Amino acid sequence: MTEFILLFVAGFVGGMMNTVAGGGTFVTFPALVLYGIPEVSANATATLSALPGYLAGALGFRREVQRFDRRLLVRLTLWTLLGSAIGSGLLLVSSNAAFRILVPFLLLVATLVFMFGEQVRDYAARHSRGVTAFGAGTLLPVAIYGGYFNGGLGIVLLALFALWGMRDLHEMNGLKTWLSFALSVISAVIFTVGGKIVWVPALVMMAGNTAGGYLGAPVARRLPRSVLRGLIAVIGFGMTTLFFRRLFL
Repeated sequence: MTEFILLFVAGFVGGMMNTVAGGGTFVTFPALVLYGIPEVSANATATLSALPGYLAGALGFRREVQRFDRRLLVRLTLWTLLGSAIGSGLLLVSSNAAFRILVPFLLLVATLVFMFGEQVRDYAARHSRGVTAFGAGTLLPVAIYGGYFNGGLGIVLLALFALWGMRDLHEMNGLKTWLSFALSVISAVIFTVGGKIVWVPALVMMAGNTAGGYLGAPVARRLPRSVLRGLIAVIGFGMTTLFFRRLFL
């Protein structure tokens, strides 16, 4: 019962973080690993547990999403589903030993992307010339990364949209939440068929994630954004250090 309470709390914190600033994977994935789930299954289960938050975000931004040309949105969604399927398939064939080696590096990259996401987005906006807007050549690699490891996906997508020349942050967030939801759905299906989901912890964490997304956000919004981002960065670097220690001990 104590372990389930801790999983629920981890899901709650992760849902709150994803709703307000992102970075929920820094809490949910390590919590599942420390619970005793092998790394590949923990990653798959964490992806599933984030689905309620992504769905809520997509519904919240539905008006912004509806502004996009329907054919363009369908094309972007299909490329995202393809990339997610490739990335998720790569995770299925990864051994826990190989993924364990990659995890601390993936967490480190995701933490750095989270910390410097605004600077990356601004840089991308200034150097958007010559990049094909809404091109599969840039979206597909990002979707493959998201299917393989979900950490930092939202920040990477926002930087990509800036490279495409998008400027309306609300539309960018709307497209980000929709594509993240679509990506996570296909990943969850593939992980389920592949037998990588550990269902009882997944359902407990999903309940916490949903509660955190809806009930925790008002609390988090009262914190200064700099303080919140600092806390998330500390968690990210702390989890990165923990997994590097696990790798070498």
